[in-house]
Amino acid sequence: MHAKPKPKPKPKPKRKPAAQGVAVAVARATPAFEGLSHNLREVIRAGRQQALRAVDVVQARTCWAVGHHVVEFEQGGAARAAYGRGLLDRLARHLTAEFGKGFDARNLRHMRSFYQVFPNWNALRSELSWTHYRTLLRVEEAAARQWDMNEAVAQI
Repeated sequence: MHAKPKPKPKPKPKRKPAAQGVAVAVARATPAFEGLSHNLREVIRAGRQQALRAVDVVQARTCWAVGHHVVEFEQGGAARAAYGRGLLDRLARHLTAEFGKGFDARNLRHMRSFYQVFPNWNALRSELSWTHYRTLLRVEEAAARQWDMNEAVAQI
């Protein structure tokens, strides 16, 4: 018995790449279409920028809240203070296992410092990201830190 040879697949008809078709359509666009396209691009850009800002605010708020909880736990008494020596390392292992990177002991120390340096959440600037605040934590003098914070906001 001889096996029948498999028939060769028929070649698919060639299509123009999507980008070519779009370029041709855009080239023939009317001024009204151009105006609509421009307006939609601006709406989309603005929406994306707002989404990024919202993420920055939520991240800063989350880091502040983590710092708040760590400080409150550590200040819970002498027994907790002794236990707290390895607290951040232990928390880092647990949080990293569940949430991934960003919760190592070093970053948890930054979060704790963030709350200690800025204990009033409402006094923080929503224009600044967690990265801005981590940089501000390096400034030891409060007046200089406030000046740097205002300068950072002015440059955004």
